[in-house]
Amino acid sequence: MNLQELLLTGQLTNPHQILGLKEEGRDKQVIRLWRPDWDKCVLEVKGAKVEAVRTDASGLYEYEVPATIKLTDYRVMHQNGQTAYDPYAFSEIFGELDAYLIGRGLHYELYNVLGSSFRVHQGVEGVYFAVWAPNALGVSLVGDFNHWDGRVNPMRAIRNSGVWEIFVPGLKEGERYKYEIFTRDKERKIKSDPAGHYFEMRPKTASVVYDINRFSWSDANWLNERSCFRRGNVPLNIYEVHPGSWQRQEGNFLNYRELAERLVRYCHQMHYTHVELMGICEHPLDESWGYQVTGYFAPTSRYGTPEDFQYMVNRLHENNLGVILDWVPAHFPVDEHSLALFDGTHLYEHDDPRRGFHPHWATNIFNYGRWEVSNFLLASALFWLEKMHVDGLRVDAVASMLYLDYGRKDGEWVPNEWGGNTNLEALEFLKHLNSIVHKRCPSALMIAEESTAFPDLTKNVDEGGIGFDLKWSMGWMHDTLRFFKHWFSDRGHYLWDLVHIGFYIFFEKSALVLSHDEVVYGKQSLLDKMLGRDVERFAGLRLLLSWMICFPGKKLLFMGGEFGQWAEWNCKEEIHWYLLDQKPHAQLQAMTAALNACYKNNPALYERDFDREGFEWVGTHDQFNSVLAYLRKSRDQTFLCVHHFDPRAVEGYRIPLRRVKSVKEIFNTNREEWGGFAMLPPSPGLVEDQVQVHLPGLATLILEVEFASDGH
Repeated sequence: MNLQELLLTGQLTNPHQILGLKEEGRDKQVIRLWRPDWDKCVLEVKGAKVEAVRTDASGLYEYEVPATIKLTDYRVMHQNGQTAYDPYAFSEIFGELDAYLIGRGLHYELYNVLGSSFRVHQGVEGVYFAVWAPNALGVSLVGDFNHWDGRVNPMRAIRNSGVWEIFVPGLKEGERYKYEIFTRDKERKIKSDPAGHYFEMRPKTASVVYDINRFSWSDANWLNERSCFRRGNVPLNIYEVHPGSWQRQEGNFLNYRELAERLVRYCHQMHYTHVELMGICEHPLDESWGYQVTGYFAPTSRYGTPEDFQYMVNRLHENNLGVILDWVPAHFPVDEHSLALFDGTHLYEHDDPRRGFHPHWATNIFNYGRWEVSNFLLASALFWLEKMHVDGLRVDAVASMLYLDYGRKDGEWVPNEWGGNTNLEALEFLKHLNSIVHKRCPSALMIAEESTAFPDLTKNVDEGGIGFDLKWSMGWMHDTLRFFKHWFSDRGHYLWDLVHIGFYIFFEKSALVLSHDEVVYGKQSLLDKMLGRDVERFAGLRLLLSWMICFPGKKLLFMGGEFGQWAEWNCKEEIHWYLLDQKPHAQLQAMTAALNACYKNNPALYERDFDREGFEWVGTHDQFNSVLAYLRKSRDQTFLCVHHFDPRAVEGYRIPLRRVKSVKEIFNTNREEWGGFAMLPPSPGLVEDQVQVHLPGLATLILEVEFASDGH
């Protein structure tokens, strides 16, 4: 087919080659336009209206002009009567360096190149669109501005990069658009922009032109100071929040700006240091909680615009609260409008379903070995950190990335080149991810949600590790919750479930988590997991939360757990704030706030979280009374933490501890104001080489101890 035939069939890879202002000999030029279905085509040339000549019934028009006419001397009059510059009169924007970096998987600012962005090009304002679709025969930009007609704005393929581009002068913010992709199988796919920054409210799926660069940030002080959280010697207490079901206004979602003000007040009240936000990356289905992402460079429109999201982050930072984002590079949904079979081929996903399809979630798995795909994900991570100022990423489902046989039976997976089950490409991707994040954003936190014991997850990459800053300790969570299922009289026999945590907790830099995953799908809420009468259940939850706060590791609690919601979490409604009208729930919330403040204000509970020397078991693990005791140590402070897992109080309980000079109670979860058993225990004392306390049932005591110096 000739160029004109390729244009008519949507297969011309460089429409700019024949459209726009073209030289025809030495002394004349031709403006050639492609306007299918137009009855006539009117131009404005140097301010004068002229009519182009139709040269083909399909919609090609030409107008001959002198050689002195330039780009800015003519415009096209549209059928609505407005005039605009011709997109096909503009030169390429996507450069050779861009092509090289993408091809090598090293274009870390891909978010500035792909997608839609405002540009001034050749002196003219407009919107630049670029999309990676290397196997397409043709790509067109469609939107409200061209009546969603894929014939009107075919895009230009840039050399061998696989990228297609077009610059459209005069477009404004808010324009809806997609890409129409003509595949090798002669199918036409209508796709949202993989690198778009804003999308229509679900269930609609169009991308929306939006300027993410105009927000004026005022969080420099926070950004300059936040590096302390990577060092690990400061308190890190995270409140996990699903914005759509945390709080609502008359049943409707809160805007990011409203969320900001409410989160600031509540997190200060509760003494959290960070919020971790679920479901921020754009996603089509509420019930996926945001874990089936279709917009890797876009905050969901459910709660407002990208600028609204930036406001929220900035506002939290102004109030010394960090923001961690759930980020999902493990898999993506099969929705027709998104990444799946994007250009008609398995572009982002593996073509072999044994590697490219996830049986657990019925989703596609990224092809980490393809440099352009890993580049897409690397740039997504950096987008949130650099353009949206978030303080860290919690990387979801890392185990599913690392193991080729994750969730698969024999014969359903393909071994790696060494015959093993490690996904070597995913492993290299994660190392690359953590390396480049820590190079470009040295103070950002990278947190792995990894459910196995894959080694060296939080070891530096240059030391042979994978480079995460923290790992969710799923072992701590599973062992702890399994222990709390045992009836009171049996707990002494199962103390080892808790004791042996102390042997593995220091293998990685750990975060102790009671997350959303533990309060859904028939698992019961935290309060409902507790045993006994209601008074014992509330005591048990106070004990559980204090066990987490006292034990080595950073902390995370999912919303609702802090005041004891009875029901499992439901993403379709706000958490049950009305329970705070009931005294036991209000008391539990008050205890949680006080416990968080105790943690935040006492270095013994956080300064040496990753140092074995900062933790020491005390005495023998008391199976008869179901008691565990240990020391938490900072440079200048030592706490004795005592946990009693049986509801029977024990008077005059003695804990062997030598050379203690003094002991003082810092915290007692059994205080009456928090719903305790209304006892007024005597102050702790010393008996020879023992600390003597009154030990309430189902309670935690935190005691500050001072040791005598040697020789005294």
